[in-house]
Amino acid sequence: MAVETPICDFGWKAPDFSLPGIDGKTHSLAEVAGDKATLVMFICNHCPYVQAVIDRIVRDVRELQEMGLGAVAIMPNDTERYPEDSFDNMKVFAKRHGFTFPYLIDETQQVARTYDAACTPDFFGFNAELGLQYRGRLDASRKEAAPADSRRDLFEAMSQVMVTGAGPSGQIPSMGCSVKWRDAG
Repeated sequence: MAVETPICDFGWKAPDFSLPGIDGKTHSLAEVAGDKATLVMFICNHCPYVQAVIDRIVRDVRELQEMGLGAVAIMPNDTERYPEDSFDNMKVFAKRHGFTFPYLIDETQQVARTYDAACTPDFFGFNAELGLQYRGRLDASRKEAAPADSRRDLFEAMSQVMVTGAGPSGQIPSMGCSVKWRDAG
C-alpha cells in the first residue's frame, strides 16, 4: 500500500536515538549529526520504492556529506513478517549499494514511532540546530526511477538547508511502502 508523508513541521526537534548498526556499533543522533545539517532516513531493503532509488539516495547523500551533511538510515520494519529486511540482509543491501552512512535497525520500532515515520523511504532533513526543515521526496521517482534529468528535490533542499538553515517552503511528500508495524499485543 502506497503511503505519503505528512507535510513538514518546520522546527520540530529531532528526537535522540540509540540503535545498533550493521557495523557492529550503536549509533546516536549526536554521533551521526552533521555540522551543517542532518538527514535521518527511514528505508528498508524490500520496498520497490526504495529499490527504485537506492542508488540515487546513495549518490545524493555522498555529495551532501562532502558539503557537511550528517546522515543515517534506519530500517523500521517487522523483520519476522518481512525477513528480506533482516539485519543480515541489511548488511548485504548496504554493501551492494555502497552506503556511506550508518544503517541501523529499529527492532522495537520505537524510534520510527517517535519520528512518526510513515513510509519507506521517509526523509527527515534537519538544520544545524536539529530543527526539521525538510520532509519531502527524493525526486519524482515512484516504483520506477524518474528520468535521470529529474529535479533532485532532496539534494536541492538539503543543500539550501546547509547554506541558509531553512528548507524550501514548497515540499512534495515522499511516497513509499507503509512501515511494516508489528501487531500490537
